[in-house]
Amino acid sequence: MHYVSAEGISKSFGVKPLFSNISFHINEGDKIALVAKNGSGKSTLLKILAGQDQPDGGTVWIHKDVTVALFEQEPKFNEALSVLDNIFHYKHPVAEALRDYERIVDAEEKDPVALSEALAKLDELNAWDFEAKVKQILGKLNIHHLQQSVSTLSGGQRKRVALAQTLIDIGFEHKHVLLIMDEPTNHLDVGMVEWLEHYLNQENVTLLLVTHDRYFLDSVCDEVWELDGSTLFEYKGDYENYIEKKAARIESQQASIDKAKNEYRKELEWMRKQPKARTTKSRSRIDNFYDVEARAKQRIEDSKLELQMKMNRLGGKIAELKKVYKSFGDKVILKGFDYTFKKGDRIGVVGKNGAGKSTFLQMLQGHEPADSGKINIGDTVIFGNFSQQGLEIKEDMRVIEFVKRIAENFPLANGGSLSAAQFLQLFLFPPEQQYTYLSKLSGGEKKRLQLLSVLFRNPNFLILDEPTNDLDLPTLSVLENFLSEYQGCLLIVSHDRYFMDRLVDHLFVFEGDGVVRDFPGNYSHYRIWEKEEEQKKKQQSSAPEPVAQNSTAEAPTAKPKDKKKLSFNEKREFEQLEKELPALEKEKAEITEKMSSGTLPYEELQKLTNRITEVTQLLEEKELRWLELSEYI
Repeated sequence: MHYVSAEGISKSFGVKPLFSNISFHINEGDKIALVAKNGSGKSTLLKILAGQDQPDGGTVWIHKDVTVALFEQEPKFNEALSVLDNIFHYKHPVAEALRDYERIVDAEEKDPVALSEALAKLDELNAWDFEAKVKQILGKLNIHHLQQSVSTLSGGQRKRVALAQTLIDIGFEHKHVLLIMDEPTNHLDVGMVEWLEHYLNQENVTLLLVTHDRYFLDSVCDEVWELDGSTLFEYKGDYENYIEKKAARIESQQASIDKAKNEYRKELEWMRKQPKARTTKSRSRIDNFYDVEARAKQRIEDSKLELQMKMNRLGGKIAELKKVYKSFGDKVILKGFDYTFKKGDRIGVVGKNGAGKSTFLQMLQGHEPADSGKINIGDTVIFGNFSQQGLEIKEDMRVIEFVKRIAENFPLANGGSLSAAQFLQLFLFPPEQQYTYLSKLSGGEKKRLQLLSVLFRNPNFLILDEPTNDLDLPTLSVLENFLSEYQGCLLIVSHDRYFMDRLVDHLFVFEGDGVVRDFPGNYSHYRIWEKEEEQKKKQQSSAPEPVAQNSTAEAPTAKPKDKKKLSFNEKREFEQLEKELPALEKEKAEITEKMSSGTLPYEELQKLTNRITEVTQLLEEKELRWLELSEYI
């Protein structure tokens, strides 16, 4: 059954076309992810399908039995009402009965007669199954204070309440629902995202989704649509298949453009040689020339950020934390935390909301004092902080002026430099957009400019606090490619599992009550280990109590001890050592060769002598540990 049919729809803002003459169908059961750069019209297209906007041209047809539910990036509430009244705004008998029941249960003095009547009404409507689903949704999204006014909620809380409202709304509907979701995973922790994946897969729902979370996309969608250059391209399959097919499409387009350019040169040469009088045959060739010219002048807009930055030198001493304690009243953030940062450290910071991750980042940068202990930062360290707070704008100004206030030029590794305008172009701000006022930028464009402003200061220790929120997938891919080559220290707080898996080597896991675990591996490794630990606890708690033996009974024959098995952490450590040892041996050989040349100045020789001592010591320590672990493999 066709849920939606769109024929030849177009939309522009001013002179800028978002999309032009696009057609598509959404069928029952489709699970589609919509991908595009920020500003390409993703949110506008979703609003057109939800009836909140109209196309400039073309037609949109929605089946009369289909209900369209839209979850927006910026949720709208009745600010005067409570969380409960906003969630159950829906005029439906089950919704009203549940709302009345919740209000009676949450009242300080419960009215037994009213409670009895409310229960009878719920029985009559067979509402208990749905009530259980409502409680699951509210519990999993950590929504508990239902009488709180929505006007007092934080941005993250508002997002979760809006998500609960949408999921509950579609639960009241019959089977024909098109659920449209615009970045539903922003402000959700990983546990909530995993639950939402499971929930959407269990529900019989047709889905059109915009998300930057690639694991979430792969889990819930089986088709990717891309808005590119005002055209819609459709790809069956997962995100990996989309990337592969898109690369093939661009390669094919480029070959077609190159062929058209060669033909264009020949045709241009012919036209210049022709006399003024034109025959009918030559006129048709002239008409053909203009078609070839249009094809030849096509550009493939697939901008990639390739930036070889000249990073400020990072000295031997970076950052050292010794026996650091931090609390806010009864809430313990750190309890004797120790860590010495090394050059090239790539660390992910994970833990539940409120566990102290952001406080830790503030302490490292000197913005928040420790209660006790030492935090020593090296003299050469230059922090770059990409915070959740977003772009700090004290006054409205044009984009180019904002960047020039930081610096006029950006130094490159090859000794050259980029002007502020050139740097902006690398971050997908074309010249005409550089004179746009900051207040006119979209949320995603502001995020991109914030990232640019952090990197333009040329930091050697990057701190990224939820950097993926509001960034589109093309920009995220660009950022990941840049960070994977970054030579400084990286400290990342993110709920985006794909982003973390690609960039970090180990994790600081904030477990609560001041406990921080240093876990060797990326986020997916950690989740596997965590699930294994939970399974062990379940098995231990369900194991039968040992039966007391009579002291005179014969002792059982001693069994040989089982060979020790490596824990998940030890397996990861062993794998890491197998990568590190060859790299250290290679470095030692290279240093030895340099020192044997006899042409090095004294200062360089001294540095290499110090380094070979460090490398030799590291090799000895890691080889011993490797031997110790290899006994159990």
